[in-house]
Amino acid sequence: MKKKFLFFILSVNVLSVLNGQTMDKMEVWQSMKRVADWQIAHMGEVNHSELNWVNATFYLGVSRWAAVAEQTTQDDSYYKWLMRLGCRNYWQVDQRMYHADDICISQMYLNMYDKYKKQEMLVPTLARTEWVIMNPPTGSFKLDYHDATTLEHWTWCDALFMAPPVYLHLYNITGDKKFIRFMDKEYKLTYDYLFDKEENLFYRDHRYFDKKEANGANVFWGRGNGWVLGGLVEMLREFPAKSKYRPFYQELFQKMCRRIAELQNSDGFWHASLLDPDSYPSPETSCSGFFVYALAYGINEGLLPKEQFLPIVTSGWRALLSAVEKDGKLGYVQPVGADPKNVTREMSEVYGPGAFLLAGTEIYRMLQDSIIN
Repeated sequence: MKKKFLFFILSVNVLSVLNGQTMDKMEVWQSMKRVADWQIAHMGEVNHSELNWVNATFYLGVSRWAAVAEQTTQDDSYYKWLMRLGCRNYWQVDQRMYHADDICISQMYLNMYDKYKKQEMLVPTLARTEWVIMNPPTGSFKLDYHDATTLEHWTWCDALFMAPPVYLHLYNITGDKKFIRFMDKEYKLTYDYLFDKEENLFYRDHRYFDKKEANGANVFWGRGNGWVLGGLVEMLREFPAKSKYRPFYQELFQKMCRRIAELQNSDGFWHASLLDPDSYPSPETSCSGFFVYALAYGINEGLLPKEQFLPIVTSGWRALLSAVEKDGKLGYVQPVGADPKNVTREMSEVYGPGAFLLAGTEIYRMLQDSIIN
């Protein structure tokens, strides 16, 4: 194992020049490992259940990092960690029947199913989603946390990360069109309600339609739009190339990426408020992680022009690295919320490292491909 790891270090310790800056493939690999290891070591300090969406976002990031670690050094310890987690929870989803957040964990489960093909990994997710499809949501789109029926549809933009990729992935696993049909119908209802076609951004929910920032701009939350773009990446991974459903989501992805690219700050970060960064001057790494993930994926898949978007990705990734402490803790993560808030370097939350790992795996892929080609 030591010889293999030494060979890996020698083979990847190559510098790629991007936009006048350098990104070291080994540095990317090591940074992902540090962040993943720190968060895994501190999971006992997290005040959320193992099935909660906050943790589920990290699990998704770990599942992507696990593939890189196994491919490069035959290290399957991250897959084993996810396997233990799934087994002790019997691959169950969280409690609320309709709530998008409560099947976010299924993204990791389905990735594990793709690798191991164990039916028990699939059954609880199938049971939940099939029940929802057979009992379609009927509640209002005017989200009200005191009225659970307003959480039946995907009435807040974060939900577009949590649930749609699960239904689409199930379509690919089962071949049953009911999953993609349900996903497409519900997604477009949310799009029609929350997407601002002039700004090419999503409102978090209906409560923000008429709110303004201090500078008079509309309130568009950084992480909220990060959730949407991260979810679109997960969906584009699953859409067949010739699917009749794909063009809408690919065009939405490209449109949002162009808008997000315009809103990057000079320090390489995006801030909690996309249109009023001066009111929230600190970086925000969870939205920045999702944006770098989406933009890097778009370049890697040929969906975004490299010459235009690569400098933005490079600057964003270097900014994210600057927020990682030596021990691997990622800072400047806005806590759980629904709108922009000020952030400090000491703040961290589990979805932040999840977004960082997702971004890192696409950066690593980019460097790998550039070296091979």
